[in-house]
Amino acid sequence: MSKFTLRFNTIAAALALSGLFATNLAVAEDIRVISSGGFAQAYKNLASAYEKSSSDKLISGWGPSMGTTTNAIPVRMARGENIDVVIMVGDSLDTLMKEGKLVAGSKVVLANSLIACAVKTGNAKPDISTVEGLKQAFLQARTVAYSDSASGEYIKHQLMKKLGIAEQMQGKAAQIPATPVGEIIAHGEADFGCQQRSELLPVAGIDIVGLLPQEVQLSTPFSAAIVSGSKVQKNAQALLDFLSSEKNAGVIAETGLEPVAAKK
Repeated sequence: MSKFTLRFNTIAAALALSGLFATNLAVAEDIRVISSGGFAQAYKNLASAYEKSSSDKLISGWGPSMGTTTNAIPVRMARGENIDVVIMVGDSLDTLMKEGKLVAGSKVVLANSLIACAVKTGNAKPDISTVEGLKQAFLQARTVAYSDSASGEYIKHQLMKKLGIAEQMQGKAAQIPATPVGEIIAHGEADFGCQQRSELLPVAGIDIVGLLPQEVQLSTPFSAAIVSGSKVQKNAQALLDFLSSEKNAGVIAETGLEPVAAKK
């Protein structure tokens, strides 16, 4: 074999090998993510770590899992907004999946969320450790706020009936669209309110008085999935794998959620 042939073969092999490596390397992309409030803080705390490890750029937005407000995830999907990944309440995500708006089989459950209640910082904290205590906290409050998403729907349509106070709360309990319940309490627009614990924790100016008693508590799963038609599905899947990784369970738990990965 001549020196020229040997050199040519060596160069060709090197080029082929480099090409193989290139095809196996994921290309950095922009990933457009919309998260509902319940998982928002956990997502924010993990976003920079994902960007550093992947070189992808996360373009993030926020909106409730249900409802008719402009930012609600189903409304965004209906108007054809450019989204690659949604993170939202599991039941609402399942509805979008059945409608073909999400990639079949891409759903991953990230965490479970419990409902807590709060008052403005400095105000008296009612004891809601029992069902009777929770009932009295609602009745004694002048104004009560709850969300227009999963926790608020449960409070409005089920919890009030379970406590036997649905009629008594009419006129002083209000479902708040878009704005976090904690902010309403902090601004003095309501003196008692309940929402996902993970949504109350980041809000300044309020004190969380406790979780709903176990007998009337609602655990809500938050899940993520890839949007049908996304042009960056490989990168989106890498993000879902990262968010659901057991190594990130501690970060999720710090936001008041119960990570699913930690239970594996």
